[in-house]
Amino acid sequence: MCGICGELRFDATAPDMTAISSMSDKLARRGPDHAGTYQDGPLAFGHRRLSIIDLSAHAHQPMVDAMLQLTLVFNGTIYNYRELRCELQAKGYQFFSEGDSEVILKSYHAWGDQCVTRFKGMFAFAIWDQRSSQLFLARDRFGIKPLYLNQTSQRLRFASSLPALLAGGGIDTALDAVALHHHFTLHTVVPAPRTVLKGVRKLPPATTLRFDPDGTVTEQLYWTLDATRPEKTWSEAEWLAATREQLGLSVKRRLLAADVPVGVLLSGGLDSSLLVGLLADQVPDLRTFSIGFEDLGAGAEKADEFEFSDQIAAHFNTRHRKYRIANSEVMARLQEAIEQMTEPMVSHDVIAFYLLAERVSRDVKVVMSGQGADEVFGGYFWYPNMNAASGTPLERFSQHYFDRDHAEYLQMIAPKFQVDDVTSELIAGELSKSQADEFLDQIWRLDVTTLIVDDPVKRVDNMPMAWGLEVRTPFLDHELVQLAAHMPPELKLREGGKFPLKAISRGLIPDSVIDRPKGYFPVPALKYVRGPFLEMMRGMLTSEACIKRGLYQRDYVNKLLAAPEAPEHFTRINGSKLWHLALLEWWLQVHVDPHE
Repeated sequence: MCGICGELRFDATAPDMTAISSMSDKLARRGPDHAGTYQDGPLAFGHRRLSIIDLSAHAHQPMVDAMLQLTLVFNGTIYNYRELRCELQAKGYQFFSEGDSEVILKSYHAWGDQCVTRFKGMFAFAIWDQRSSQLFLARDRFGIKPLYLNQTSQRLRFASSLPALLAGGGIDTALDAVALHHHFTLHTVVPAPRTVLKGVRKLPPATTLRFDPDGTVTEQLYWTLDATRPEKTWSEAEWLAATREQLGLSVKRRLLAADVPVGVLLSGGLDSSLLVGLLADQVPDLRTFSIGFEDLGAGAEKADEFEFSDQIAAHFNTRHRKYRIANSEVMARLQEAIEQMTEPMVSHDVIAFYLLAERVSRDVKVVMSGQGADEVFGGYFWYPNMNAASGTPLERFSQHYFDRDHAEYLQMIAPKFQVDDVTSELIAGELSKSQADEFLDQIWRLDVTTLIVDDPVKRVDNMPMAWGLEVRTPFLDHELVQLAAHMPPELKLREGGKFPLKAISRGLIPDSVIDRPKGYFPVPALKYVRGPFLEMMRGMLTSEACIKRGLYQRDYVNKLLAAPEAPEHFTRINGSKLWHLALLEWWLQVHVDPHE
């Protein structure tokens, strides 16, 4: 797990090494263990390393294979690197390191662009071929590892974070009106390739890019998710056995691909508890970590799930640490967390991840997390609601998911940023793609291939990596996701959702954890739109910078400020519309305004 950046010139000039240095410096927190640069003709790389596999200097990057004349910068982990290494050795390749980075180089030489289809893992990487002067970029199937791009007629730049690209200079920071519509409709999700800035794009998941010396650019989608039923009808027992086997294999892969201890972020919910159960007999003295927040007093909603995480820690005798965060610390460190956001994100979990990762990183470099299980196995409350709704697939989805309808968006956004209902057009197109048998198959495919990438997956990379902590997500193993996508929807929705995971958990973890209601424990300082939180947002939205930017219509802002907790001022999945506006403005003031 690392931070990468680079520049490729198209105009016969040398790369800007000052820009490379600035981008690398911005990525330093992602990779505190080593820094390196590389230059060859029109190409330059920068790298920041977090040492997890092969801790020696042999695995430092940029990694140059002098014999093959290939150079790599890589962020992520290839979980099946040992199997690939054996296969490559049988082909005659010799290795100078013990890690997964060199396996990528040899795999590229052996199999070309199609090497990515052999990788089981999370990755974003760039390979420079000195002989052909070609640059090859790739991103994993679910976009777990980020890759941001800025391309002009003179050059291409890329980096592991958007702020790193900005640090290199020369970026068009004008707001992208289409991306803004997505941002405010899909609770801050802006699907690739767009970002909220016109000058920054993202390499889509499961995609490669090749840049040839003559200027030709070749983009390839190398994997898609098939959400159709198998030809042979499976019994319930067969589905459950396959789920148990595939999840166990996914966990084992993520455990073994590390030369440092691996812990678990234990929320107390089903997903992370199941991971602990699967790991407990493989990892002596397993380390687990939980977070909770200060309650607001008598009668208030509970702000932790320690009741359940404590049960799991005791049941499996883990080395457990739990942290309770004061509301005052949440408010005091909001600015700091926003400074680390690669893109604006409104979920309260973003702040929770940031504060938890700070503490966990003092003990371990790698943890597993249950992210993705709800999207893959149908755990959220809106799925059955969508399924019971009538209308077109778009109507059934939007009435239970969109943060605001297009008419309200036009009341909110200033006229100069207004566009047609581009989000409805995007979602309708995604839902109508082939290889999905039923409506919920369409929804879950959209979730795991598009929406999840820029909400939970992005936060799981972004905030922990600000502390040099790698988070691995076994429920997003592509073979497990493919298995789940083949399942009949009614199997996943049984017992309130995630039935296959509940079924394979019986006898492994306590029933009290399996049968508990799904938790959405709050960050109280941010859940309730009042007190210091409200005053902070009021100050942000009435600031000179906000008014000068002219992004929002003032009547709409004033309406939200006058009644911030009115039911109509929350989204369909219970987010504060006022926080959406304030967070984007705050992010722009932190990241964009200093570069204007």
